[in-house]
Amino acid sequence: MVLSTVCFTANVLLVRTLSELGLSNVWLVSVARFVVGLVFIAIVYRREWRPRHLVTNGKLIERGLAGGFGVYVTYLAVVKAGAGRATFINNTYVVWGALLAAWVLREQLRRSVIVSSVIALAGLGLLTNIFSAESHPTFYDGVAVCSALLSAYVVVTIRQLHATEHSSTIFAAQCLYGLLVCVGPALYHPPVLPPLTLTLLLVAGLSAAVGQLAMTRAFRDLAVAEGSLLQMLVPLGVAVGSVVFFHEHFSAHEVAGAALILAGTTFTALRR
Repeated sequence: MVLSTVCFTANVLLVRTLSELGLSNVWLVSVARFVVGLVFIAIVYRREWRPRHLVTNGKLIERGLAGGFGVYVTYLAVVKAGAGRATFINNTYVVWGALLAAWVLREQLRRSVIVSSVIALAGLGLLTNIFSAESHPTFYDGVAVCSALLSAYVVVTIRQLHATEHSSTIFAAQCLYGLLVCVGPALYHPPVLPPLTLTLLLVAGLSAAVGQLAMTRAFRDLAVAEGSLLQMLVPLGVAVGSVVFFHEHFSAHEVAGAALILAGTTFTALRR
């Protein structure tokens, strides 16, 4: 699980690095992730995954389209809003997922989860300057919130699919349909990539695939609460990396908002 958090953190920081190197085609970055993911699944889970289900199971198609577009939206927020800021906002998917699961899956909504959700959403308000008279939320703050909502929807869909599908097939749905969503815009104005940019693009895709597979494997032996708690290291790692490498700045109330988001989402994850 620690390996997966390192890989997910590296993936976000590499996407941010690619934008600094001039690769603004987020569609292409997403395509690289999906292609590498499909290759990994075909190699590592060649016996478990069921390619035919990707076109016969409507729920897998739904998960693939939502998850694939969600990756693009997340990367767009990372590039435009800043890696640390976008990742903290995206992390609110934990509370959105808990609220959505109570509605769709009829899971019990405990009082403690409601309280932690309020804490996380208050943190979201502080981080995006909703309560500030001097600053206001940006368009890309809204994009990051959309990425969190899509992630929450995908989590609930995955919970439903696990009753009938293997994890590798569920992950393959994201890669296949994400590729179909992103490949057209990515190739509309294909950039000429220098060797360094191409290498980092492939490494970013590889880190996302390894992170996903490592997390899937870790959850076989770890309790959900323990694994989810370790995943909270990702926004912290990205935030530190964004400050050190990209000189992103957080005001005092934005730091407080980020801390509230972490507190609320961590408590929600620990509860279930």
